[in-house]
Amino acid sequence: MTTVIAFILMFGLLVFVHEWGHLIFAKRAGMLAREFAIGFGPKIFAFTRNETLYTIRLLPIGGYVRVAGEDPEIIELKAGHHIGLEFNDAGNVKRIIVNNKSKHPYARVIEVERADLDHRLVIEGYEIDEEEKLFFDIDPKAMFVVDEKETQIAPYNRQFGSKTVPQRAMQLFAGPLMNFVLAIILFMILGFVQGVPAEEALIGEVQPDSPAEQAGLQSGDQVVAIDNESVRSWEEFTTIVREHPEEEVSLTVNREGQNQELPVTPRSLEEGDMEIGQVGVARAFEDSFVKKLTFGFTQTYDWGTLILTNLGMLVTGQFSLDMLSGPVGIYDATDQVVQTGFTNFVMWTAILSVNLGIINLLPLPALDGGRLIFVGLEGVRGKPIDPQKEGIVHFIGFALLMLLMLVVTWNDIQRLFL
Repeated sequence: MTTVIAFILMFGLLVFVHEWGHLIFAKRAGMLAREFAIGFGPKIFAFTRNETLYTIRLLPIGGYVRVAGEDPEIIELKAGHHIGLEFNDAGNVKRIIVNNKSKHPYARVIEVERADLDHRLVIEGYEIDEEEKLFFDIDPKAMFVVDEKETQIAPYNRQFGSKTVPQRAMQLFAGPLMNFVLAIILFMILGFVQGVPAEEALIGEVQPDSPAEQAGLQSGDQVVAIDNESVRSWEEFTTIVREHPEEEVSLTVNREGQNQELPVTPRSLEEGDMEIGQVGVARAFEDSFVKKLTFGFTQTYDWGTLILTNLGMLVTGQFSLDMLSGPVGIYDATDQVVQTGFTNFVMWTAILSVNLGIINLLPLPALDGGRLIFVGLEGVRGKPIDPQKEGIVHFIGFALLMLLMLVVTWNDIQRLFL
């Protein structure tokens, strides 16, 4: 149950922050944000505030902000349609009833000749059995009612496509940006809570009955060499130890200014299909205010670089598709992380936030990066790509991403039973 709660909170935070970035910059640009959703599929919770429908949906595989103009959303009013009109105090149309007009006895029923809900905001038509042509001005926030479900109209100046290239690009980039900001904040919090990991191979805690304790290693020791080979960082130290399971190595440690030689034999542990060495020590932490302030930025950069490197290996075939994880794999990894403590869970959340930001910036259709490519092409060409063609590209991209998600999820489920 602890893992379930932790996973829901983590998933909700990552998706909320990402979509909140899209939402805020959409509203700042004057776009009509129709829906802010966490999850996909059937709604399990919903409320409306300031023109936006906020929903939590059943399937925890992402989220979205639906902005007016990004896809077809309102039935086109064509000549010959019979519709009902309700008016506000200023005499402008506030509700356009498309069907079930008998449920709205006070609505004025007309036959449409022409309607412009994007630019002029006017409906032209005739009352039933009348010949006089009538003109009705539409309130910019009028509701379109179909099957008793209301949808706010979106004049062109409220639609995504009406905004400048920089405004649209910023709205798309804001989601990944917020993930990077969240990661920076979480890493910075960790820095102030537990300190900043020392760059040198500085020993912190020594586990009881471990090879390190048996060899005489103490908290505060700095490993400066292994088998007379210089060691400059904690990463170098752990890499060499991992490569020598059940093999004695000679550690040169600096203790209170004096170097000492300590032989130690790393114990063997299984990691996947290979054996690694471990001596049973934890990394020391430094209490530097400046390093704590910069820790969020440096860790976000380091993890971002590592993720990009792995993505590059995936493209070149050096990284197997089987090593990718979907929601099931992330849940399983979260279960293992939660058991190691709250600080590790916070770090795991920060790492996933960096990962989510980078993945969404990949130049793939349906992702933020793919949509940014189209906006960039418009900026270069001076005119937009055909919306229908762009829509087809994104639809195909989304379908392929869902297929990849199914394959990765299937692999995750198989790994759970191996």
